[in-house]
Amino acid sequence: MGNRGMEDLIPLINKLQDAFSSIGQSVNLDLPQIAVVGGQSAGKSSVLENFVGRDFLPRGSGIVTRRPLILQLVNNIAEYAEFLHCKGKKFVDFDEVRAEIEAETDRITGSNKGISPIPINLRVYSPHVLNLTLIDLPGMTKVAVGDQPADIEHQIRDMLMQFITKESCLILAVTPANMDLANSDALKIAKEVDPQGLRTIGVITKLDLMDEGTDAKDILENKLLPLRRGYIGVVNRSQKDIDGKKDIRAALAAERKFFLSHPAYRHMADRMGTPHLQKALNQQLTNHIRDTLPGLRSKLQSQLLSLEKEVEEYKNFRPDDPTRKTKALLQMVQQFGVDFEKCIEGSGDQVDTNELSGGARINRLFHERFPFELVKIVFDEKELRREISHAIKNVHGVRTGLFTPDLAFEAIVKKQIVKLKTPCLKCIDLVIQELINTVRQCTNKLNSYPRLREETERIVTTHVREREGKTKDQVLLLIDIELSYINTNHEDFIGFANAQQRNIATNKKRAVPNQVIRKGWLTLNISIMKGGSKEYWFVLTAESLSWYKDEEEKEKKYMLPLDNLKLRDVEKGFMSTKHIFAIFNTEQRNVYKDHRQIELACDSQEDVDSWKASFLRAGVYPEKDQVENEETAPTDTFSMDPQLERQVETIRNLVDSYIGIINKSIRDLVPKTIMHLMINNAKDFIHSELLAYLYSSGDQNSLMEESADQAQRRDEMLRMYHALKEALHIIGDITTNTISTPVPPPVNDNWLQDSR
Repeated sequence: MGNRGMEDLIPLINKLQDAFSSIGQSVNLDLPQIAVVGGQSAGKSSVLENFVGRDFLPRGSGIVTRRPLILQLVNNIAEYAEFLHCKGKKFVDFDEVRAEIEAETDRITGSNKGISPIPINLRVYSPHVLNLTLIDLPGMTKVAVGDQPADIEHQIRDMLMQFITKESCLILAVTPANMDLANSDALKIAKEVDPQGLRTIGVITKLDLMDEGTDAKDILENKLLPLRRGYIGVVNRSQKDIDGKKDIRAALAAERKFFLSHPAYRHMADRMGTPHLQKALNQQLTNHIRDTLPGLRSKLQSQLLSLEKEVEEYKNFRPDDPTRKTKALLQMVQQFGVDFEKCIEGSGDQVDTNELSGGARINRLFHERFPFELVKIVFDEKELRREISHAIKNVHGVRTGLFTPDLAFEAIVKKQIVKLKTPCLKCIDLVIQELINTVRQCTNKLNSYPRLREETERIVTTHVREREGKTKDQVLLLIDIELSYINTNHEDFIGFANAQQRNIATNKKRAVPNQVIRKGWLTLNISIMKGGSKEYWFVLTAESLSWYKDEEEKEKKYMLPLDNLKLRDVEKGFMSTKHIFAIFNTEQRNVYKDHRQIELACDSQEDVDSWKASFLRAGVYPEKDQVENEETAPTDTFSMDPQLERQVETIRNLVDSYIGIINKSIRDLVPKTIMHLMINNAKDFIHSELLAYLYSSGDQNSLMEESADQAQRRDEMLRMYHALKEALHIIGDITTNTISTPVPPPVNDNWLQDSR
């Protein structure tokens, strides 16, 4: 028994195949196997049933095999079958095996005649079989039948190619004897992928159905249309035998009798028939495995190395060991703290290049979104002047005032300061949302322990929510402090004397002329009649907005001065994915050609907010929705009294100056308050208190219970690891102990090329 070691390898390769299929990993080992190819009704399924000695494959007219069937035959004392998709269930009745194959086929392909490349794995244990792995593939066809797709021929061909192009796959080309061998689809496709004939074995079926007076003697002797590995003839049961439930053992005996009694085949009867084919295939597969061993060994070793690191932590794993659970809990919480801090503070390792996250998003809230919200609230020219006018009149009462009243200034300033509460509280809410998202992102690494992840998220989120109240109270206190004392002696405050000499035109502070504030791509939306939407390269300076054909800035399309421009939001179109804002002229002039406003579109709302913040720096502010328009405004809103108008202008300038000071202070202090009371506090809480909260929240054992997926993954990883090690060990023995028969010499098989 020189090949005993090889006999051990076929079951091992079956075992590997199962381990890899069940773990769902693409361990691309290309394990040695035999693929059965042939035309429809060539007798492929009958050959396989004869090997097993049982009826277990679906039968019928047209295309019956619609999914690849990986059939693993294992020599065993007891006789039963197992499916990989029904783990642990043993099928003793082979009619049930057929029903399960049909049901599993329909589950993937539906009840019509469609096909699928997803294989069904069936293992048959029997004392009547030799160790063998075969793949039964759908029969090749030319014409679509019934509900089959029109390209069924190409679909089947592509599926066959997936298997037979692999160098480790032997090809069992099945051709019926009652058709012209030179036109055999099976031999043609085998020749395409195996031109040297090293992997192709010919099988001739239906020898008993040949016309009287004809035989396949020359073919079976490999004289006519020769193949390198030759042909083996078999006689299957007829349809009448199958319908009459003729026993396969009786059929095998009849096959033996046919070869011994037929004058053309009598002299080679010992090299014909199903038992000989099974032995030959076993021999050829074992030899083939022997030839592919060096490549298989190197692949196994590389797979083993890639698993080594992951398996290291599982090797001495005891799920219920309390010390392991304590250690894992400490490590997880520590890692969570490190990840959270990296997300907030930024880190050089594992940088996300797809989107902003954690600290970067909070930074943008602080320095783009929050300042923009502040300016949006304050600059409401029309309403502000109306309020100043009312305040001056109400302070003077029945008298006509000669001087600008400072009480009116205080009343207006306080009203403006109170309005700052809304954007400040909104900023806190947005930061909280980002913090909670960051916590969720960082707990992804705790997925192996669902209960721990859930508790960690709950505890940290609850803490952040608790800090929300304190942070909001502190920010509101800042605003209340500003309200408590209007400091007109502030060094940056312009004072009454300067305010009277100023007017609103000179009050507008510009940045350094021609200073470039921002560059970037924006889409300019114009009606389809006038050219449609187009992307341009925009350059925003302190004095103008220009756009160019591209970033080289050679071909300028237009330059728009920023005087009297304002921003407004535009609703997103029904089919549009872009986010839009508009620029318009407050004096009702055309902005670009004959357009009263131009619409600019960005890919995300974040980009829109960022551009708006840039426009703010250039002195272009958002409009404020008017509660009442000019037509419906009361007639006493504006007075034509020149003295009152001067007083309004003076207070307007004073308010502008003082609110600028408050804005500057709030813009600086609110982010600092949020950082101190919420973000830094959350980091400290995670590092110093989270562990204690987790211990007090419940039973540590339940907290560190693995998810079912993680436990299964660990088991399968270990199983694969040990299977790979065992395979390498057995391969090592076999290489030195086994005897291999050489591949037959080449034959002249040009007949195949000629016939194509």
